[in-house]
Amino acid sequence: MTLTGRTGLLAALGAVVLVIVPSWWTLLAVDGVLAALVVADLVLAGNVRRLRLHRSGDTNVRLGEEATVALIVENPGPRPLRARLRDAWPPSAGSSPRTVTVTIPPGERRRVETRLVPTRRGDRAAVAVTFRSYGPLGLAARQLNRAAPWTVRVLPAFPSRRHLPAKLARLRELTGQHVALIRGQGTEFDSLREYVDGDDVRSIDWRATARRADVVVRTWRPERDRRIYLVLDTGRTAAGRVGDIPRLDCSMDAALLLGALASRAGDRVDLLAYDRRVRARVEGAARTEVLTAMVRAMAPLEPELIEADAAGMVSALLSRVRQRCLVVLLTDLNTTAIEEGLLPLLPQLTAKHLVVVAAVSDPRVTEMAAARGDSAALYDAAAAERARADRRRVTVELRKYGVEVVDAPPDEIAPALADAYLSLKAAGRL
Repeated sequence: MTLTGRTGLLAALGAVVLVIVPSWWTLLAVDGVLAALVVADLVLAGNVRRLRLHRSGDTNVRLGEEATVALIVENPGPRPLRARLRDAWPPSAGSSPRTVTVTIPPGERRRVETRLVPTRRGDRAAVAVTFRSYGPLGLAARQLNRAAPWTVRVLPAFPSRRHLPAKLARLRELTGQHVALIRGQGTEFDSLREYVDGDDVRSIDWRATARRADVVVRTWRPERDRRIYLVLDTGRTAAGRVGDIPRLDCSMDAALLLGALASRAGDRVDLLAYDRRVRARVEGAARTEVLTAMVRAMAPLEPELIEADAAGMVSALLSRVRQRCLVVLLTDLNTTAIEEGLLPLLPQLTAKHLVVVAAVSDPRVTEMAAARGDSAALYDAAAAERARADRRRVTVELRKYGVEVVDAPPDEIAPALADAYLSLKAAGRL
């Protein structure tokens, strides 16, 4: 039960009467009348416990976009409901409006919409619906929390999808499906056709030429149906923020762009998220469904503040992948983590697979390295140069094992990784 400002105003008027006619009988009369009005108002207020609640609306939304969740309130009772309603969500759900005033006659229902603009990935569940039902006099209200379960999954934002058309255009050039100054080339046999001026004479198929009594050339295309295995490191290094964005979110964005591009190129894409155990896995998804499956698997992922188990990660990968594939490890070029964890295991991984390590660099380090304003800035610059030197040294060590390294800031890591994939495909290294 809650009291309103009207009750306080009536109590003040009663105090004035008590000053004018000071007696115990006056006090009892004022208090009795006020208590009777409050009780009558509570009795006549709509029954909150008998309300029927139903949910509908969006169940998925991209980070930063708006979702709408509707709450339908049905009043089966004999009295009208005059109430203030608050549909409570976690703060990171970004819900609005905060409260809504509703009036529901007996036997009718009303629809209340809540707009959500989430600020974090993952599942956002409704907490409770709070009703404050007022009586006809507006002196008191019944208040009760009711459960109305609903969950909205906040998916990764995928801002790098704006680069996808340009990467697909380059892919079409590689496959010869795009009008360009050069003919699309590859390393996988496609078909035979008659020789035309400008064809490379090294592509002539002499046996077919002898059979047909006409010059015939082989046509090639980039390899298709190759396997791309994306590995997300969800350990402590993924929890660091680069600018305002967690490093894990940048890695997810790069993985989504590469997954979308590779699936369009006819390759199979799988995903593994790992720190000390498997956090998410996508395997065997159809090319038309792989991006959706990856987005749903990534949505609830959060970095764990523990050191990633490189041995367990490599073991989990080798146990699932028997044939040669492209392994893309999205992690950080942390000197200690790489040298003590990954480097000793690279020989058994590179013996069977082509490995690419993609890491998000911090542009703030570059800014610090260029600062020379005062003594504090010089110390910061020295520390930044030391960090950059360590990063370059780790890159050199990885490349000694035949590992391709992509190291770029947050807004460039996704297109840079896509370009590396296209270069490997054009060179026939997949």
